[in-house]
Amino acid sequence: MYSRLNWKPSTSPIPCGQAVSVPLRTMTGKSSGSPCARHRWATRAPRTFLAARRASDVNTDIGAFSLQMAMVVLTGYVVATAPPVARLIEALANVPNDPRRAVAFVALLSMSVSLLNWGLSLIFGGLLARAVARREDLRVDYRALGAAAFMGLGAVWALGLSSSAAQLQATPASLPAPLLDITGVLDFGTTIFTWQSMVSALLLIVLTTVIAWASCPRGASVRTAADMGIDTEDLPDEPPVRERPGEWLEYSRVLPVLLGVITLGWLVGQLLEKSAVAVLSSLNGYLLVFLVLGLVLHGTPRRFLMAVQKAVPATAGILVQFPLYAAMAAVLTKAEGRGGETLSDHLSSIFTSFGGGGGFAVALAVYTAVLGILVPSGGGKWLVEAPYVMQAATDVQMNLGWTVQIYNMAEALPNLVNPFFMLPLLAVLKLRARDLVGFTFLQFVIHLPVILLLVWLLGSTFDFVPPVQP
Repeated sequence: MYSRLNWKPSTSPIPCGQAVSVPLRTMTGKSSGSPCARHRWATRAPRTFLAARRASDVNTDIGAFSLQMAMVVLTGYVVATAPPVARLIEALANVPNDPRRAVAFVALLSMSVSLLNWGLSLIFGGLLARAVARREDLRVDYRALGAAAFMGLGAVWALGLSSSAAQLQATPASLPAPLLDITGVLDFGTTIFTWQSMVSALLLIVLTTVIAWASCPRGASVRTAADMGIDTEDLPDEPPVRERPGEWLEYSRVLPVLLGVITLGWLVGQLLEKSAVAVLSSLNGYLLVFLVLGLVLHGTPRRFLMAVQKAVPATAGILVQFPLYAAMAAVLTKAEGRGGETLSDHLSSIFTSFGGGGGFAVALAVYTAVLGILVPSGGGKWLVEAPYVMQAATDVQMNLGWTVQIYNMAEALPNLVNPFFMLPLLAVLKLRARDLVGFTFLQFVIHLPVILLLVWLLGSTFDFVPPVQP
């Protein structure tokens, strides 16, 4: 029924030759140069191996969070491809009565859904764009529809419940020890549920919707899916016929209904015992709800497992990237130089030089956006940035929760120009990145100054709160 994703993890320029040759020369004693040079290699070797060992320790610690982030993508995909959601998409596709309004409508829904789950937003937006494109009474530009479907991930996803940085900071069990010492635990009440964050999300949604409406091609410039030779029909994907009596449970609705009732009871109990913010800040609880919701919506375990199999390739980027970034973070925070200072300490001093308030906020936003173009991974990159960024925020007395949200707002910007996260959407739409980038780049040009202004102005409304340790 739906296209299989072809999500490939991004590559990064790792100096493999240097990484191999330094410890190899040290172990074998085959280093060229003067005795002083050999002495320097001998004194640096223990630090090299110590950093590597600490990186491996952090990789073990971050494994759980990597799997949790992969589950965010998987559960979002499974929910988006469920039959009831498909019927909802067909109904929503009939709402707009004008091509430009249709594009704006797709963008608005994509962003709204991304606040719940960014993986759900990508697939939901893509399927909605296809459904709108199938309407014979509307001549809508298919490229503009595709770009609108991507706006959830390109504008506000990181200000929602599936924000990798906010989820990590709210989950003490997943926080690397060095980062936990700096930031403490920051629940959603200090990050995505502050009024400043919610106002920012609302303004960005309105702005993005208006841009999508205004940039929709008209007249002779319109290229529909039919014009591009793309078939937008969704063929039914039925499970194989049951062959053995022992398979009855896989085709039964008993298990999904039972698990749904149990999970609903658990959720009600949690809400009675804790605040809604505390419940939503629980990453494991969040994933459980989406996982069971996907099972219930698919109706039978067999249909559910078929959806899971199609969703698994979309998790490859996270499973490969997160451990690498965690290792980089360990080296930044643990490998000490001659003066006993780490690279994280030096980077922190650079950000501290911008002072507090608006200067720090703008510098952080620009740095995050630039680094995000080179390293396309929201949660993984936060593991690298957070140690020195949050230390600098503490030094200049910047609110730590707002610092996370500065990162989140700026982190979405690179997605508008880097096609890495477009890949699952492109697979659904059967388009190429160049078909969308013109529209998304326009969004980037307008979003950048607006976000810099928001982080500058709203940062002054916060007071510094010392880290809260669990």
